[in-house]
Amino acid sequence: MDGAAKLGAEPAPFCCSACDAAEAPGHGFARRYRKARSLSTSSASSCFEFRRTQSLHGPSPVTTFGPKACMLQNPQAVMHIQDPASQRLTWNKAPKSVLVIKKIRDASLLQPFKELCVFLTEVKDMIVYVEKKVLDDPAISGDESFGPVTKKFCTFREDLDDISNRVDFIICLGGDGTLLYASSLFQDSVPPVMGFHLGSLGFLTPFQFDAFQSQVTQIIEGNAAIILRSRLKVQVFKENWEKKDGSDEKNIVLANGGVEASRPAVQYQVLNDVVVDRGPSSYLSNVDLFLDGHLITTVQGDGLIVSTPTGSTAYAVAAGASMIHPNVPAIMITPICPHSLSFRPIVVPAGVELKITLSQDARNTAWVSFDGRKRQEICHGDSISITTSCFPVPSICFRDPVNDWFESLGECLHWNVRKKQNHLGAEDEDF
Repeated sequence: MDGAAKLGAEPAPFCCSACDAAEAPGHGFARRYRKARSLSTSSASSCFEFRRTQSLHGPSPVTTFGPKACMLQNPQAVMHIQDPASQRLTWNKAPKSVLVIKKIRDASLLQPFKELCVFLTEVKDMIVYVEKKVLDDPAISGDESFGPVTKKFCTFREDLDDISNRVDFIICLGGDGTLLYASSLFQDSVPPVMGFHLGSLGFLTPFQFDAFQSQVTQIIEGNAAIILRSRLKVQVFKENWEKKDGSDEKNIVLANGGVEASRPAVQYQVLNDVVVDRGPSSYLSNVDLFLDGHLITTVQGDGLIVSTPTGSTAYAVAAGASMIHPNVPAIMITPICPHSLSFRPIVVPAGVELKITLSQDARNTAWVSFDGRKRQEICHGDSISITTSCFPVPSICFRDPVNDWFESLGECLHWNVRKKQNHLGAEDEDF
């Protein structure tokens, strides 16, 4: 990989969906292997360039229908959404601090972690935040040559220290789980996240570490495309509130202003999915699913997955769900092994509010987890409220939101990989 390559040229300014918004390579969605990736968005190796002529959200629909009908105008409900293809990182002030998240006790990450930290502290003069348990690793604490660097670190402890207003951007070293963990550390606004693929899958981590210096420099200079990965705002209401349910002190305890106003709730920000399952019980789970206060179905099976578009390529796709691009504003609802031949996954608008409770005649309790963590039991009288959060994760793209996603589909999930059919020869056409 060319170390001097750029993260992408600045897009031409535009004023509406009919103007030029951004440029993308002309070969469409052809697979590009990461080892051959270049940080440049120029088309020197392409035959032509594709120039986007409308927003990724599609054109604004007309509001008149036929000669007499029209849509009732409601100025208070009008939303102005920026074209996702034009979303690029910029800084109000030059970034000074960075949070480096490393997979704990992974020997293969020690050298990349040290190289990155030396570069950030000594070359870029950045304030580096590192989790305290990372520095407790004997392979790091026992390295005398790395000692002077660690003395410059600012450390924090999960669930105890709030760093939400101290970090300008985040660098993740590991796999997708490392990025999910980074998301969980911020219950409100999330700094931009740059993920290096040093784990097993790497669907959410598009950057390779061999050219990290030029790539990090481009981020510090504000030259990169970003994709806003929506999160779910989840509130768990307990009929009998106890500390033993696994809730921690870090999450927000609040009182909701609805029917459950008298009951406290724990709030989570979830990047991938909320999974409700039958736990250790041998009985079917039996949970009611409400949408905007209306009962839409009762789930009888192993459980239910409520996922973001980002999470649609995780547990949900293994359970038979469709894969949704992260720029699509939606929530995916996927049953887990339903005892019904007609219960298919569905996609609902991002703005709805879902509620999950145990059915009145359920034989056993259910269990819920959030991005695979904070697992806890759900009993009769408890409820889970889910809607789209207003705090997305701004994930830094390698090229752009569309190409990065299709590259990950091809490389990580081997989407539609098949041996190509041979063409017919002249002698075969006679049959």
